[in-house]
Amino acid sequence: QVQLVESGGGVVQAGGSLRLSCAASGSIFGINVMGWYRQTPGKQRELVARITSGGSTNYADSVKGRFTISRDNGKNTVILQMNSLKTEDTAVYYCNFQRTLGTLYWGQGTQVTVSS
Repeated sequence: QVQLVESGGGVVQAGGSLRLSCAASGSIFGINVMGWYRQTPGKQRELVARITSGGSTNYADSVKGRFTISRDNGKNTVILQMNSLKTEDTAVYYCNFQRTLGTLYWGQGTQVTVSS
C-alpha cells in the first residue's frame, strides 16, 4: 500500500554533510508519521528523527542540533539534512511511514559512512 525509496547515502568525511531523501508512494493520507531510523550490524534499529503530518518533529539526543528533518509541500517526501557528521553516525538509514495504529512501512535503506 505504501512504498518508500531512500536516496542520498554515501561516504563523507567527519564534519561533513549529507542530505537523505525518502519518497513515499501509494496510499499517503491521514494522520501519519514519517521518519528516519538507523542500524548497524548486531545493533538495535534506533530512531534518528521523525516528523508528523502536522509538522511536529522529534530527534534522538545524539543528533539534536546536527540533523534536521522536513517534509515537502505534498507530504510525500521526507528529507533528513545531516550536518557535522560523526563516525558514530555510520549506519544503514531506513525511512519509515506509519499512520496511527497502522502498518509500519520501511524502505530498503541507504548506507551512510562517515570516515575519520
